[in-house]
Amino acid sequence: MTQTSDAILPGAGTRFGVGTSARRPDATLKVTGEFAYASDLWLDGMVWGATLRSPHPSAWLRSIDVGPALRIPGVRAVLTHEDVPGAKYYGLEHKDQPVLAIDQVRYQGEPVALVAADHPETARRAAAAIAVEYEPRPAITDPRRSQHFVRHQPVRRGDTFEAEVVVTGEYEVGMQDQAFLGPESGLAVPAEDGGVDLFIATQWLHVDRDQLAPCLGLPADKVRLTLSGVGGAFGAREDLSMQIHACMLALRLNRPVKIVYGREESFFGHVHRHPARMRYEHGATRDGRLVYVKADILLDGGAYCSSSPAVVGNAASLGVGPYEVPNVRVDATGVYTNNPPCGAMRGFGAVQACYAYESQMDRLAEACGLSPVEIRVRNAVSQGSHLITGQVIDSPAPLADMLRDLETMPLPGPRDGDLRGLPGGVSQTTHGESVRRGVGYGVGIKNICFSEGFDDYSTARVRAELVGGEPHVTVQTAAAEVGQGLVTVQAQIARTELGIPNVTVATADTSVGSAGSSSASRQSYVTGGAVKAACEAVRKRFDGLTPKEALERFGPIEETREYRHRPTYPMDPLTGQGDSHTQLALCVHRAVVDVDVELGLVKVVELAAVQDVGRMLNPQALEGQIHGGSAQGLGLALMEEIQVRDGQVLNPSFTDYLIPTILDMPPMTLKILENPDPAAPYGLRGAGEPPTLSSTPAIAAAVRAATGLRLTRVPIRPEDIALFDES
Repeated sequence: MTQTSDAILPGAGTRFGVGTSARRPDATLKVTGEFAYASDLWLDGMVWGATLRSPHPSAWLRSIDVGPALRIPGVRAVLTHEDVPGAKYYGLEHKDQPVLAIDQVRYQGEPVALVAADHPETARRAAAAIAVEYEPRPAITDPRRSQHFVRHQPVRRGDTFEAEVVVTGEYEVGMQDQAFLGPESGLAVPAEDGGVDLFIATQWLHVDRDQLAPCLGLPADKVRLTLSGVGGAFGAREDLSMQIHACMLALRLNRPVKIVYGREESFFGHVHRHPARMRYEHGATRDGRLVYVKADILLDGGAYCSSSPAVVGNAASLGVGPYEVPNVRVDATGVYTNNPPCGAMRGFGAVQACYAYESQMDRLAEACGLSPVEIRVRNAVSQGSHLITGQVIDSPAPLADMLRDLETMPLPGPRDGDLRGLPGGVSQTTHGESVRRGVGYGVGIKNICFSEGFDDYSTARVRAELVGGEPHVTVQTAAAEVGQGLVTVQAQIARTELGIPNVTVATADTSVGSAGSSSASRQSYVTGGAVKAACEAVRKRFDGLTPKEALERFGPIEETREYRHRPTYPMDPLTGQGDSHTQLALCVHRAVVDVDVELGLVKVVELAAVQDVGRMLNPQALEGQIHGGSAQGLGLALMEEIQVRDGQVLNPSFTDYLIPTILDMPPMTLKILENPDPAAPYGLRGAGEPPTLSSTPAIAAAVRAATGLRLTRVPIRPEDIALFDES
C-alpha cells in the first residue's frame, strides 16, 4: 500500500484538515431531527401546488376541463400546457419532455395539469376534480419491441472469436428505485424584478436553471436557485421534477408556491435505474485466459431520454469489466418505451453490465476448473493495461492484489444458536434444517467524473477575512450536498491549504459559477480541485506573511477559480475506441450468505470489500460511502424492484417496494488501499459508486453457490430459489 505524505501539504498540521475524520457540521442536526430539509420550507402567504398525472402509459389527450377544479373554494389557479410561458419542452440531454402533456401521454404518471390552493389537501382534491378525456392506445412496454433508439454504441476490437472454452448466458436486471427518504420538494418565490427564486432539493443547480429559464420565458439571470436540505439523491434529483411547475404557479399568482410530493407521487416523479436485458459470450483458453467477449446490452430508457445516452456509453465502454480481453464485440443500446423514464442512478450503466460479466466469469471459472478468484486474477487489468476502448489505464490498478487480499480475509464462523441470524430472522421460519451457506465474489470498475468529451468543471470562490480579530474563511460553490459529506470535505481542504481552522461553507446557489452535478462520484475530484485552486490563489496573496498578518495588512482576500480535469473524448460511433474516461475506480466484494432453500429466503451473513480510493480525504465518510454503496447493491441483488406490468407501476410505496434495513445489512469487513492517482487533486479517486457495482454480483454468486441454481436475474426472488429440488 502506498500513501501520499501529509508533509507535502501546506497546512498538513491543521486540525480537521485533509486526511482526518472531521465531523460533519450537519451531523447532530440530522440525528436529532432538527435539520431543515426542503420539505420543511415555509413562507408567509405561500400556497400549495399539486400535480395531476396520467393514469395511462400511452394515450391521446383529447380534452381537459379545469372548471370543476376552479369551482372548489380555496383553489387559486389551474394550469395546463397552454399556460406554459416559454418553451414547452425540456430535458437533461435532449429537450424531449413536455412541461405538461400537450396532445398525448407517454407514461403512467406524466404531468397533465397543475393546481395551486390555500391548503395541500385542497390542491390535491382539486387536481383529482379536473376532467380529462383520454383515448388509450397500445403501449410499447417490451424494450425488445421498441424501434425508437436513444443510442446504440458498439465497441469493436480484434477479429478472433473462437476459443477452446466458451460460455454463454442471458441476464436481466430489474428496475431499481433510488428510494431516497426525502421526497421531491421546493419553494418558488416570485421576485420584484419579474424573476423567481427557487429553493430546491436538487443535484445540479445550474442545469436546473438552464432548463427552467427557457420554459418560464425568462433570462437565466432572473432564475435564481438556492440549495435546500436534500434527503438523499443517488441520481434521481439530476432531472427536473416539480421545479418548473412550482415556478409557473408562483409567477402566475405572484405568491410563493410550495410543492411536496408524497411517497407514491415520488415514484412517478423521478427517473429510475434502467432495466437491462443482456446476452454474453465469453471465450477463453483451457487455462482460463480470456480470448474474446461478445455482449449485447439492451437498456430500457422509458418514455424520455434523460441521461440514457451516457448510461449506454458507460455500459458499452465498461461492458466486459476490468479484464484484459484482446477481442471484443459489444453492442449497447438504449431504447424508448412507455415504461417510466429511467436515468441516473448510482453506478449507472456500469451496474447492469457488471452483474452480467461477473456472472459470466463465474461460469468460465467452473468450465475451466478454476476458483472464482483465480479466474479473475489471471485476467485482471493493471496499470498499463488497455480498456476495450483502447484507453490505457495510466494510474495504479492493483486488481490482482486486491483479489488476493479479499480471498485471505477470514470467513465468518459457523452459525450460532440465535435464530435471529437465520433467513427469515425474527419470524423464526426455520431452525436451520433447510439453510445452506454460500460464498461469492464480485469485481467492478467504474468511471469517475463525466466522460466522452463533456466540459466537466467546477467553480469555487474562497474569501479570507478577519472576524473578531481572527482569520476566517468562507468557501462558496454551487456543489450540491446530497448527504455524501461534501460540505465537510470543502472545509477540510480550506483548512489544509490556508492553515486557518475557522471555515464556513456557504449554502450552494447559482450566484457562483457552476459546480456540475453531484453524481458520477465527481464532486470531491472537481469541486475539491476548485476549492484547492482558489485556496492556493488566496495563499499566494498572503505574500509570505501569516494569514492574520496578511489580512491585517491587505484586508479581505477573495479568489475564484475553475477546475477542470484532463480532457476526455467521445467514443468512436462505429468502433467505440477513444479515451472516454478521466479516471477509473476498482472495488471487489466477497459475500457470505445463508439461504433457506425451501422458503427461498436469503440472509447476507457478511460482506467484505477491498477498494482503492487513491487517497482518503475523510476516512470515516469514505467508509460510509462504501457501506452505503454496498447496501444499495444488496438491495438490487435480493429485494429492490419497481414492478411494472403493461406500463403500470404496481408497487409505488415503501410497503411494497422493499429496501434493506439495518436488520438486512450484515457486518462489513473493509480494506481501503491508497494508491494515489497523479492526475487527481491529492491523488484521490472517486469512491461512492464502485461498491454498488461489485456487491450485487458477489451476493448473487453466493446464492448460486448455496443452491446450485443458475439465477440469471436480479433481484433474486424467493420463488427463484424455492423451486430448488434436493433430489
